Amino acid sequence: MPTTAAPTAAPALPAAVATDAVTLLPSRVALIERLAERAPSSADAPAALVLIGLLPRDTRWPVPGSHLGLVAAALSADVRADDWLARSGPTEFAVLLGSSAADAETATERLLQVVVGAGVPGLTACAGIAALSPDVSATEVHRRATLCLTTALSVGGGRVIRYRGARR
Repeated sequence: MPTTAAPTAAPALPAAVATDAVTLLPSRVALIERLAERAPSSADAPAALVLIGLLPRDTRWPVPGSHLGLVAAALSADVRADDWLARSGPTEFAVLLGSSAADAETATERLLQVVVGAGVPGLTACAGIAALSPDVSATEVHRRATLCLTTALSVGGGRVIRYRGARR
């Protein structure tokens, strides 16, 4: 007699997808999942995504894995217990903060100083910030933060730009 399997929860991400191999931090895939989980409650408990982009001295070489590890360790030691750190791109880190986007600017300034003090000569950083919202998808929040980070990187080291939406 055939049996039917009981419905199960969505399968967990394979460890290779959920964890960045260089820094051992959660990966971009895990970040998007975390944003999607957190967004519905952001109306009651504000949250903001901070993307930190590294700006190495103009050597035209990629940032070595050992330097990424130093930055990851420094950021891990500095984030608050309720914040969440991940790797978002080749030279990007993401921090999900339990605060409004406006309040996240102060924390982000501190995080940029942590990157500068991580022990990598000539390394600076910039950041883009976007608020989570129940009516905005996780990928859109990430896109907004990426847009701000890209703008900050084009201006230069130490810049923090927050997504504020279209002005009317």
